[in-house]
Amino acid sequence: MGTLYQPLESTIQDLKVTIHNTSLVFPSQETPKKPMFLPNIDQVLNFDVQTLHFFKANPEFPPEIVTERLRIALSRVLVHYDFLAGRLRMNQESKRLEFDCNSDAGAVFMVASSELTLNEIGDLVYPNPGFRQLIVHENIDILEKDDKPLCILQVTSFKCGGFVMGFSTNHITFDGISFKTFLQNLASQAFDDDNNNPKPLAIVPCNDRTLLAARTPPRVTFPHVELLKLDVPIGEELNAKVFETLQEELDFKIFKLNSSDINSLKEKAKDENTPNAKITSFNVVTSYVWRCKALSYDDENNSERVSTVLFAIDIRSRLNPPLPQSYAGNAVLTSYASATCQELEEGPFSKIVDLVSQGGKRMDDEYARSAIDWGEINKGFPNGEFLLSSWWKLGFSQVEYPWGKPKYSCPVVCHRKEIILLFPNIDDGINNNNDGVNIFVALPPKQMKKFEFYFNKFLLD
Repeated sequence: MGTLYQPLESTIQDLKVTIHNTSLVFPSQETPKKPMFLPNIDQVLNFDVQTLHFFKANPEFPPEIVTERLRIALSRVLVHYDFLAGRLRMNQESKRLEFDCNSDAGAVFMVASSELTLNEIGDLVYPNPGFRQLIVHENIDILEKDDKPLCILQVTSFKCGGFVMGFSTNHITFDGISFKTFLQNLASQAFDDDNNNPKPLAIVPCNDRTLLAARTPPRVTFPHVELLKLDVPIGEELNAKVFETLQEELDFKIFKLNSSDINSLKEKAKDENTPNAKITSFNVVTSYVWRCKALSYDDENNSERVSTVLFAIDIRSRLNPPLPQSYAGNAVLTSYASATCQELEEGPFSKIVDLVSQGGKRMDDEYARSAIDWGEINKGFPNGEFLLSSWWKLGFSQVEYPWGKPKYSCPVVCHRKEIILLFPNIDDGINNNNDGVNIFVALPPKQMKKFEFYFNKFLLD
């Protein structure tokens, strides 16, 4: 049965981190200076994403060796991701953001240490505000005040010999899938053969972002209720925030579904009345979370309220012709499902899964191209009650480095009531813990009580 996640131990928020060195890293070979076109999907993603990748101690790779290997690997991989060593700029003629692929700007590389051991910092799954010390992305002393790097890598060693890679990248650079490819390529460049030559890239990235350019002329062939138009000039909407909300007290909890729970939900989703529903782990978990979230609202007339869940769809294989799987950019669009709260509470679970399944099926080539074209004519953001953001199966912790795979990989979490996150478990290699999912929820206290009530209730029904 689904449970509340209980941290293993008390959380230490002061990780006692000291920054020892900050430098700029440049491509190991000369790269051409040029602008890079950014499609409409990228234009609204001008914010930073921080991720952490924890590693246990490996006696053959002490932190000082790992640090130097990563510095060299980053320099090598920047040859193939030259935009990461550049900067973001506004093209004054087109009024569009673009990458200035100027390798003279450089990526930032930071070396740090913590006075604690990896075990002492506590539970890696439970979001710790102290984790922000493991990727410093503001007020970097070697940069001018207005210089905003697109990529920062901070390597922080622990007293036990373990360490963590902290990345801060502008979301315009990668989506989750292309960031994993970047990590695989970074890892490949950390390996050397007997002659100190690097291995080939794991996957040669496709940097042609014109593949997702709008059609000429743009053709919006669907209403796109999942998108909200903003009446501001292009570029200026980037100062707005997706799901802008007032400051309020939020409770934060992690709900767990193990593999048995997910299989049980899949059984409940089977219904002869919805034979075309795609019953996947993601669809049943999304449906279950949507049901609990929609019914948690403190509203007297909640039953007639229409609730809309948003979720990201990878469009690489859905376009005609398909995008290369190695596309190094953002190739995800927002899909949605809508229903009244009464339907979500009283209707069969199979119907909810069918609605989510339809949302995924909706995203074919024409729908995706229409959404991209919508961004050529209008400027705006996804529009819904909440966004379910899944880091569950991205596989960052499956990337193999010379010193082994990460013990755990995760983003640095911000508590937002309009964004619910799906994270994997730590894979201990013994109990298949990675089969389940952790659901990160932040809500006002009264709504959280209702969410927890429905989360437990529907599993027993």
